[in-house]
Amino acid sequence: MNKLKKFSFNIDSKSVQFFLIAIVLFWLKTYVAYRIEFNLGIDNSVQKFLLFINPLSSAFLFLGAALVFKKHWGAVLIGIQFVLSFLLYANVVYYRFFDDFITWPTILQLKVNGGQTDSALSLMTPYDIFYFTDTILLVLLLALKVYQLKSVSTRKIALIPMVVAVGIFLFNLSLAEADRPELLTRSFDRNYLVKYLGTYNFTIYDAVQTARSSMQRTFASSDDVTEIENNLKANFAKPNADYFGQAKGMNVMYISLESLQTFLIDYKLDGQEVTPFLNSLAHDGKTFYFDNFFHQTGQGKTSDAEFMMDNSLFPLSQGSVFINKAQNTYHAAPAILKSRGYTSAAFHGNYKTFWNRNEIYKAFGYDQFFDATYYNMTPENVKNYGLKDKPFLEESMPLLESLPQPFYSKMILLSNHFPFAMDEGDTDFPAGDFGDKVVNQYFQSANYMDQALEEFFHNLKEAGLYDNTIIVMYGDHYGISENHNSAMERVTGEEITPFKNAQLQRVPLFIHVPGVKGGVVHKYSGEVDVQPTILHLLGVDTRNYLHVGNDILSPEYKEVVPFRNGDFVTPEVTQVNGVCYDNETGEEIEDQQCSSDDQVVKEKLEISDRIVTKDLLRFYQPEGYVPIDPNDYQYTNGTKE
Repeated sequence: MNKLKKFSFNIDSKSVQFFLIAIVLFWLKTYVAYRIEFNLGIDNSVQKFLLFINPLSSAFLFLGAALVFKKHWGAVLIGIQFVLSFLLYANVVYYRFFDDFITWPTILQLKVNGGQTDSALSLMTPYDIFYFTDTILLVLLLALKVYQLKSVSTRKIALIPMVVAVGIFLFNLSLAEADRPELLTRSFDRNYLVKYLGTYNFTIYDAVQTARSSMQRTFASSDDVTEIENNLKANFAKPNADYFGQAKGMNVMYISLESLQTFLIDYKLDGQEVTPFLNSLAHDGKTFYFDNFFHQTGQGKTSDAEFMMDNSLFPLSQGSVFINKAQNTYHAAPAILKSRGYTSAAFHGNYKTFWNRNEIYKAFGYDQFFDATYYNMTPENVKNYGLKDKPFLEESMPLLESLPQPFYSKMILLSNHFPFAMDEGDTDFPAGDFGDKVVNQYFQSANYMDQALEEFFHNLKEAGLYDNTIIVMYGDHYGISENHNSAMERVTGEEITPFKNAQLQRVPLFIHVPGVKGGVVHKYSGEVDVQPTILHLLGVDTRNYLHVGNDILSPEYKEVVPFRNGDFVTPEVTQVNGVCYDNETGEEIEDQQCSSDDQVVKEKLEISDRIVTKDLLRFYQPEGYVPIDPNDYQYTNGTKE
């Protein structure tokens, strides 16, 4: 303590004042952002207190580091303040759409996901200058010479704020652990980490976790596979004998329905059906329509959905598999079907580098990739992230017809994407009137996609493909985030509680199998279950593959649907942020009613994470599987070379 007192006299009072002003401004700004921008689920006084104090440790740690630069410490402090403000603001903008926080893997995704400027700009407002007012004020204090800072006499002075930072953090962490035991070891949910530790401490934690994930792969071995193999085989759901092999030899076509949520099916706006074509499929008795099907995506959104559809593994809890694990070994559906005479192709109205698809598709075994270079990308045809759905599907027809049969294909639609604005002439469907521009436009955008699909189905029938092709259409992820709940309450006529929000994560799944009677399937299921369902329809037994999903049509299928953050839903109960709800009443119930399902969910997520983060499939070859070499694929003009 004597040394600390000695250090304190090595900096003048004006400098101390300036430093403390910077701390207080940074602290209050961050706390205000927590309260007005993030929905962190504050449940008690301890959490309120933690939310208030957790920016302090970061403020002292990072701003205190400026004192190491003795002569220019004021300028360095302002630079650090600006960087931290930018990180906070980036999280604010990201959260406004994704209801999530930026991780190191998502930062890496920016390299391959440029071109998202329009969506980002739509999330910004003029009032956002608030997040940089502290930096501006500090600059003015120095520029107007209100404070003339002197050099600090020793770098050791920086130890004082760092000691304070460590003390506050340890106090913060002890309270957090008391309120949420095993916070750092068990939580899949970033909301918890930010609520208890703050955005800046979370960023440090995330960096450590990212480095740890890289090390896990380095030290993995074939010994890691045995336990996982035994677990998955013990929980394998046998195929339904009535459906197994009913589609043998047929083509397969996946269609990703961008941002489409189930509440739109059969929804009428001003007396008009929003999705009349999809509604007709849901009730035609010839198509399987799954009305309790949930998306399970994480930060990778559309790419996560693709990953689950092809691999029956969960996406990463942070970042996207497409970006961070593109060099892994996978046993994806295109590769599995290749030895059974199938060719494969992906169709996408954006350029091949978007979401790193040109790399990961090689690991999945896609023979061809028809990207934007195959389409007429004129300004009137382009919207959001690429080609509008109608020209995309129309121009895809000759490419689709050129494929040798049987083929495995997928088509990624783009038009129904946030912020859902429509160009004049694209649709005459009315906008909603719910007090929220994004929500209002969603109905028009979804209707446009529905029209495009109806035209495409007509073209498939004209080309003779409809009667020999399994068509799988799925909503990839939510379209309307929690930030629009007030408008969604007007849409649904119900209060959007945490329980209700979990129910809104339903997305539609349609499976049309020529010659096979369909109908509405009420089973609770998720995206990770689709791949084994389709493979069993094709007559491919998935017992020996390391898949965490199961055949939805199997009589042994267990209806427990994990979300990527560790929440889950079953026909009886829903768990959100550790709170258990009764599905019939929506009311909170005793935790023990969710406890057994909670263990199943954690085990599934952990197994999948071990497979993906450790790249364990490189040590495992299922019986009858013919490995592929990603180096055999080069998507030049969409042709395998």
